Amino acid sequence: MKNELLPLAVLVALASGHGHAAQAGESTLTLGEVLVDGSGGPSLLGGSSVLTSVDVLGADRIEEQNVMNSWELLGQMPGIQLTETRQGAESGKATFRAFNGEGYINGIKTLIDGVPSNVNSGNQRFIDMVFPLELDYIEVVRGTNDPRYGLHNIGGNINFVTRQGGNYSDGRLTYGSFDTREVQLALGRESGNFAQNYVLAKQDSDGYRDHDQSNKYALGGKWFYTDDAGLLKLGLVTRLYHHQAEEPGFLTREELEASRTDSDPKNANDGDDRDMKQAAIHLDWQARDDLSLSGKLYYNRYVDDRKVTFTSYPVGNAPRQRRQWDERQTGLLGSLTWTARDWLTLEGGLNVEHQDNEYRRYRYNYSVPTEFDVTPARIQNDDAYSLDNFGAYVQAVIQPIESLKIIPAYRVDRFYGETELPDGTEADLQDYGTIQQPKLSLVYSLTPNVNLYANWGRTFQILTGSREPAYLTAGQAKFDPSINTGKEVGITFSPVEGAEARIALWQQDATDEVANMPSTGTTVGLGETRRRGVDLQLTANLTDRWSLWASHAYQEAKVKSAFTAGGESLAGKEVFSTPRHISNLGTDYQFAQDWRLSLQARAQGDYYIDELNRQGKYGGYALLDASVHYSLTPTTSLDLQVKNLTDREYEYVWYDNFFWGGDDQPMFSPAPGRTAYLSLNLKL
Repeated sequence: MKNELLPLAVLVALASGHGHAAQAGESTLTLGEVLVDGSGGPSLLGGSSVLTSVDVLGADRIEEQNVMNSWELLGQMPGIQLTETRQGAESGKATFRAFNGEGYINGIKTLIDGVPSNVNSGNQRFIDMVFPLELDYIEVVRGTNDPRYGLHNIGGNINFVTRQGGNYSDGRLTYGSFDTREVQLALGRESGNFAQNYVLAKQDSDGYRDHDQSNKYALGGKWFYTDDAGLLKLGLVTRLYHHQAEEPGFLTREELEASRTDSDPKNANDGDDRDMKQAAIHLDWQARDDLSLSGKLYYNRYVDDRKVTFTSYPVGNAPRQRRQWDERQTGLLGSLTWTARDWLTLEGGLNVEHQDNEYRRYRYNYSVPTEFDVTPARIQNDDAYSLDNFGAYVQAVIQPIESLKIIPAYRVDRFYGETELPDGTEADLQDYGTIQQPKLSLVYSLTPNVNLYANWGRTFQILTGSREPAYLTAGQAKFDPSINTGKEVGITFSPVEGAEARIALWQQDATDEVANMPSTGTTVGLGETRRRGVDLQLTANLTDRWSLWASHAYQEAKVKSAFTAGGESLAGKEVFSTPRHISNLGTDYQFAQDWRLSLQARAQGDYYIDELNRQGKYGGYALLDASVHYSLTPTTSLDLQVKNLTDREYEYVWYDNFFWGGDDQPMFSPAPGRTAYLSLNLKL
């Protein structure tokens, strides 16, 4: 049945001559309004020109949202799985294409203004630095055919693009549930050849549960110079972020049933102190009419001190940990684009990144609450390690006729590194050799409103962390890179005036996949896996006052060939923590000149929590959010937002089979019920 959807959509699209879909020769759908000048993202072939399922979320869908963390904004977009762990600074993440958010397989590359923004493990912590009022748009690129990025770009990438230039003075003040207070200030000034942008954001909250306070702030500045001819643009972007948060801890089933808001006494000293910095120099130069150069030189710093207690089980010091990260990333991205002919454009790019990192993990003896101010019972990690990545790609955009575009591409990556362990052991990174990633994409415009696209490509996963299995210590098995081969066919079309739609079928096969969590030293070999799915999307402006968007993603991730450590086959088992469906339905209605009502329903399916699929399914939900926007004056407005309007109870759930000393069981982090927030917006 699913294979019949694409031909049916083609017939429907061909029968329609209305509206406009994605620009002819592209495959992008946009939710909201976007004014893109190209300054924030990559050069010639930004994500919007990658011939795969690309979605863009505009500023008007972002700036009025109340979220505790910026990754939550992606819940408005099609096919995005939100993993909401809600443990202080370890709040959660956004993923897609059946890659889960547990931290074992971090398959999504994240960027801020085109600058790589994953930590070493692949987690998305750097995006917490960006608050909604600063954002211009968010771009999601799905699939395996984007050659611009290598490391962590397994299932696709997300680029958070912030505002550049312009003249504005915007502010937003919010108060809401759990004594949440937030202020965001954004300032832009542009005159002559010089543009500058600033942002200040501060958020404090007592949290839904006991021992759940959070306090954070972010500062950012941009300074850009453009020459008189508009051919050269040079800029500096800086960011600073600090977050202190308590952690309420995970609950057993019995504790959850007794109270959803309690924090167990064992967690009374748990919390996180996190600092992050980012600085980048951006260069865009149109050297000739047919030749352009783009480059970014960046520095990321991530310092984190987390105290965490996973269980009350009185066994030694296994579950009581203090984890400290100090990661420094220095990198360069560059691309050169040559328009050789009207029908042929060539691009070559490279990236170099050096990571100089430290990871310490201390274990403490049993006590309630856990005492982290005493001498640790054991030092689990005190590691200093490096990771060097050299990548390069070439691609051609071939347009033999106006309605057909073909993009062959080829990327290679190499990795080096070494670690030094507390006992003096030194070890080199696994030797992955040259990782080759061929790619091919094409799009055919049947009409100006109907684009058929297809792509095929390869990406990769390597092991990260501070010691084995990422580094080849004595007795450590050699690992090959996991090669992901993806393919997709899709159609974008306009079924009626003012509407855009997409139907896409996709599949991604991986070899030698490993579920690896460096922070705990946990490794699960998944071997050969297959992810596949169907994406259905629709956005429509039904009238001048009424808009609608809807999406449904059906997906599955299964093991094809692998065995547990005990020799039991995992073939046919679903990859844990991956829901089968993700759905969205939303509407905006401007029922008077000064009044707007917005509703959004979103749902995720249940998922297995263990590799053998024997512990049952958990984690599904269906939520309804509502907001009312009222314009007091042309420069002043109010927002009232109610999240989880129906007061639905749901939880994030994971399976603790390594902290309980044999008494394995599900662990729960409950989500808030109904919450409300009132915001004052100023645009001067």
